[in-house]
Amino acid sequence: MEKPQIEIPAGPAPEDLVIVDLIEGEGDAVQPGGLVEVHYVGVDYETGQEFDSSWDRGESAQFPLNGLIAGWQEGIPGMKVGGRRQLTVPPEAAYGPAGGGHPLSGRTLVFIIDLIGVGS
Repeated sequence: MEKPQIEIPAGPAPEDLVIVDLIEGEGDAVQPGGLVEVHYVGVDYETGQEFDSSWDRGESAQFPLNGLIAGWQEGIPGMKVGGRRQLTVPPEAAYGPAGGGHPLSGRTLVFIIDLIGVGS
């Protein structure tokens, strides 16, 4: 797979987490709180500015879901290995309201996540 390009839909940012499967995987499914190996890219909904990408580092990332933002904890379980999913994450499920101390506080974020592997 290649690094995906994220196209931001027109209109205001959604207020709730939006989950869209771009490619349906056929491997093992992610369990809540499980370990995932992913490639991902993240952009700011409003500006389209990319703020993070495992693709640009040239290697996938492994995370326990419990350590990630709520949007990932809610949006990744059930995804299957080999799948590609887009998550649009409102501030409440990302880094909190504006002024929260994180550079992305108050921002709606869009991620495309490719699931490479799962662990427990």
